Amino acid sequence: MRLFACALIAAFPLALAACASPRPKGPPVAVINRVLAGAPGAAQPSTIVAAEIAFARAAREQGQWTAFRQFAAPGALLHGANGPFPIEPWLATQTDPPQAVQWEPRAVVISCDGALAVSQGRYRDPDGKVGNFVTVWERQGNGEYRYVFDAGGDDVPQPPPRKPVEGEGGIVVTAMDAVLGMVASCPRGGDAIPPPPAIPVGEDGKTDARLSRDGTLRWRWEHRTDGTRYAKAEYFFEGRWLTAFEQSLLPTGAE
Repeated sequence: MRLFACALIAAFPLALAACASPRPKGPPVAVINRVLAGAPGAAQPSTIVAAEIAFARAAREQGQWTAFRQFAAPGALLHGANGPFPIEPWLATQTDPPQAVQWEPRAVVISCDGALAVSQGRYRDPDGKVGNFVTVWERQGNGEYRYVFDAGGDDVPQPPPRKPVEGEGGIVVTAMDAVLGMVASCPRGGDAIPPPPAIPVGEDGKTDARLSRDGTLRWRWEHRTDGTRYAKAEYFFEGRWLTAFEQSLLPTGAE
């Protein structure tokens, strides 16, 4: 599962635009920039990046599981080795480790109304293992964002040990100079948003899909037969549904 340790630096340069290096597929850079510039005030990927930064800082300063309790929405789920389960009862039994995992978002997709968002990124644990995470965020009644779903897993296999760089700063997961930001299109006039593409009906308790209240963002998870945990986020953009990103977390036998 996603276990966080060490410290994420308090802030780092952010550019909500597409990156030249391989990242989740999305619209062209010019289109993304145009949408971000004209996006409703509530639908800003930067708010989710800020929530991730605050989450990571709380893990560093207050304790890993303390932060997970603080940022969890009521009924939040953690996708573990045997499937998603309510995280709050489990967190009540956990003690903060000496170090918290450090992490950083790489991509954020947000619904037109800003009420639902999904982030995807990278983490590194205290033992040096790295991996990916997916977190689903919902805006609460007080305007703050809290996570409703979280999943993460180590890379399989792990990359070669990272060579130290003299004078390097606090981010040690991977170099990052941008976050891919995606904003769903708002309905035009009285136009109805078409439903997202149909997905296969899965076995009860092994898959679920949820749509944002405004119908512009869908996220789903699967727990596959081999133990792989899969997550996908799709959003409505200029008349069609696009895949924001999808993530497969391979079983490691260590969770």
